[in-house]
Amino acid sequence: MKSKSAWLLVAFTVASVLAAVLIPAFPQPTDYHDFADKRGLLGVANFLDVATNAAFVLAGFAGLAILWMRRSNFERPSECIPYLVFFVGLGLTGVGSAYYHFAPDNERLFWDRLPMTIAFMSLIAAQIAERIDIRAGLALLAPLLVIGMASVVYWIATERTGAGNVVPYAVLQAYAVAAVLLIAVTQRSRYTHGSDIYWVFGAYLAAKVLEHFDREIFAFGRVMSGHSLKHLAAAVAGILVCRMLSRRSLATEPQRPRVRIQ
Repeated sequence: MKSKSAWLLVAFTVASVLAAVLIPAFPQPTDYHDFADKRGLLGVANFLDVATNAAFVLAGFAGLAILWMRRSNFERPSECIPYLVFFVGLGLTGVGSAYYHFAPDNERLFWDRLPMTIAFMSLIAAQIAERIDIRAGLALLAPLLVIGMASVVYWIATERTGAGNVVPYAVLQAYAVAAVLLIAVTQRSRYTHGSDIYWVFGAYLAAKVLEHFDREIFAFGRVMSGHSLKHLAAAVAGILVCRMLSRRSLATEPQRPRVRIQ
């Protein structure tokens, strides 16, 4: 089963690489930076879009605290490394996203997306380590991080030359989410509460929906925009990872891949 999961992941990776290369180049849409809620407060422009990023920082610190206090929840101490990188990336996403939303443009968006790829790719490595092979997950962590960050560097480099191409980054983000889901569906976790990863996926999906309906949600009462709520939903995904790690233990029998929190 592990071999089958590994080969499926390899095939999906190859397909994603081909998509990133073959899909025609597409620049970052200029209207992407035109968010619904532009209200300022306390001298901070776009206040809620900026302030809600504190949730990422808090989730990142919570995760680091859990790793520090609950190392026994890993069969091997080295298994915590991908999660350590994940929570660092999550916290840095809050900082980078707040910086971006204060004055949205492509240059600032780079600092939002760069730490996001750190979080995405390290979560893939973590799932490989606990569901397929520990050594493979740890060995792939650095290459995955390099590839993820390279997609963002490539995007901003092409934007600066006037021939922007956001396709590789977009494909990578979709790949990261789908890869985690693929690994979870095809391979059981060695830990209890491994199926909690589906709730993480659900929170991420909710964040994307909220982002898409940014203006419609803001128009409904003008309390918060969809994008501000997206930050909170995405941070909840990080909190759910914290919850999974704090509650789990090594299973006597691997968990079946199903959506359920025990």
